[in-house]
Order: sequence, then C-alpha cells, then structure tokens
Amino acid sequence: MTQIFVNLKRFDVPRNMGGVCPKEEPGDWIKWVLDECISMGLGSLEGVELVFLLPEGLILTAVNKLKEYSDEQIRALKIGSQGVFREDVKIGGNFGAFTTNFPAAAARNMGCSWTIIGHSEERKDKLGIIEAFHPEYRQNPDTLNKAITAVNRLINQEVICALERGINVLLCVGETAEERGEGPFEEQKPRICQSLKLQLEMGLQGIDKYKGRSKFVIGYEPVWAIGPGKIPPGSEYISFVSSYIKQVVKEEFQFDPVVVYGGGLKEENAGMISKIPTIGGGL
Repeated sequence: MTQIFVNLKRFDVPRNMGGVCPKEEPGDWIKWVLDECISMGLGSLEGVELVFLLPEGLILTAVNKLKEYSDEQIRALKIGSQGVFREDVKIGGNFGAFTTNFPAAAARNMGCSWTIIGHSEERKDKLGIIEAFHPEYRQNPDTLNKAITAVNRLINQEVICALERGINVLLCVGETAEERGEGPFEEQKPRICQSLKLQLEMGLQGIDKYKGRSKFVIGYEPVWAIGPGKIPPGSEYISFVSSYIKQVVKEEFQFDPVVVYGGGLKEENAGMISKIPTIGGGL
C-alpha cells in the first residue's frame, strides 16, 4: 500500500486575506479539489491511500462532499486532521472544556480517519513556548535536551489520544540543522540517528495495545531542508534515514512501519524518492 498524505495547512484562508486558497470561499475550493480527484480516478486507485489533512473548518465540508459519491469512487480517499489535543473528552470526565484546542473525539466525530502529529511546525511551536519562558535554553545542552524531551512527551500524549479514538496516526520525525551538525555525512549520521531514535522511542510509547486497531505511518521530515531556497537531501541520505527509522521501530515496537517522505517533496524529486525501497509514499 502506497501512502500519500496531502497536508493542506492553511488553505482555509483566501489569497485576498494573505493566504493561499485560490477561491474566496474555501469550502467551494475543497469541494472542487475532491471533485477533480474523483473525476481523474484517484479515488478508485488500487494499492494507494490518499489522505487529505485539513484545517478544522474544512473537514465537515470535505466529509459531506465524499458522501455524494459511491464507495467505489472514493475508496482510496480519506480525510484527516492536522493534529489532536493531548487530552480528550471523556464520559463522566471533561465534557468539552477545550476552547481553542481540537480533541480527538471531535476529529473522529467529524469523520477523520487520520491525523498528523509531530509535524515540524508543531514541534517548533512547542519549543517556542518553552523558549518564551526560558530564552536561554538553547545555550545549555542539558536544558535543550530537557526541552526536546518535554516536546516529545506532549506529542506522545497526542498520539495516544488519537489511537484511543481509533484514528490512524502519521507521526512525523526529523532532525534540525542544529541536531544534524556540521561536517560530512558520515560524521552527521550518529547525530541524526540520536535525534530520530529519541523522537521515535518517546513518540510511540504505549502503542502496543493499539496494534491491529489503527495504522501507524512515520513521516520523515528533514527540518533543515524545509522552506524556500532550501535543498532537500538526495537518495543516499533519505535511504539511510528511512532504513534507520524502520530498524528502530522494528527493534523497539516489533512492527515494520511505512515511512513516507516529506520536506522539500516536489515534482522534480518525487520520481527519485519513489524509487527508494524503504520509502512507501509521500507527505
């Protein structure tokens, strides 16, 4: 099964407001996107799962749009959220005091079957909150490690909340330029592995009881390669990292994950990336 994840970020904001949605009414735009996908036959592809990760405001519109088509026409298409909160609604517990936060119960009830967790933008935001209170944390290796550990714990809480609701998880991991360090690739490898192993071990803690109930996909994002003008890694780099991700998950969690590549994925390098045996799709 090839996994393709399309993260539409803030496509709920039209261009005349500074966003990227080409239509003034974002709901009309996502309907058009899904109509086009189905007319091109993407919804009935064999061996492919195409997941649209949407802002909250577009989820219900997208889910209802898919209901207009037959199961055969949309079998490959899925709707997902761009994250879930680290706590959830519970019967007899917190009934819904989650202002500004998106609990997994809401995502599931709206029709999401997938969510993305630990995206580089999310990790950056969480570290930014820590930096607001401890602006010196990057200058002390011990304090920096504690901050990164705290972020990984929060991400793991989100993973468990999603799994509790039967939502499949795309967990993103990736090294920053600081974590990768300088020097040739051979010198960088141990540092890259150290960063990724921590993110995987902490992010997937406690998932054993959900195996067989939900899917787990690992999205690899080389954070240092994301953004305008950045050069994404080549096949040797991606092959090494995706192989290492598979190795860690198999050793620590006893399953062989699908690894998808994100971070500078574009038309120019998609063909090259698709030929890497340890890559099972894209983000």
